Amino acid sequence: MEHQQEKKCLECGEKIKGRVDKKFCSDYCRNAYNNKLNKDSKNLVRNINNRLRKNYRVLDSFTLKDGKTRTTKTRLMDKGFDFEYITNLYTTKKGTTYYFVYDLGYLPLDNDYYMIVKRE
Repeated sequence: MEHQQEKKCLECGEKIKGRVDKKFCSDYCRNAYNNKLNKDSKNLVRNINNRLRKNYRVLDSFTLKDGKTRTTKTRLMDKGFDFEYITNLYTTKKGTTYYFVYDLGYLPLDNDYYMIVKRE
């Protein structure tokens, strides 16, 4: 039997027993190591997802008639809508651009009015 080099856990430095390709002594150490590694990007993603979720809830709070309704910029902002966060844009053949948060979107109209729509 060949002598293999003693491997140490990447998280705590304890000696590792078991498979040759093991990097951690336990699930706890593996999770702790990866959580530290991903912390910054995870926070960024979590914060953006929270903003998108909030925007979606705001758009979803308006009752739609025939798949659309009108509101004002002030009402959207009073409910906490953040115009910086959308998931995609949709431009019609005529060149009108709708801003979407998943399947709910809005179209800026004149005088700070907005039309809210739901994509079927």
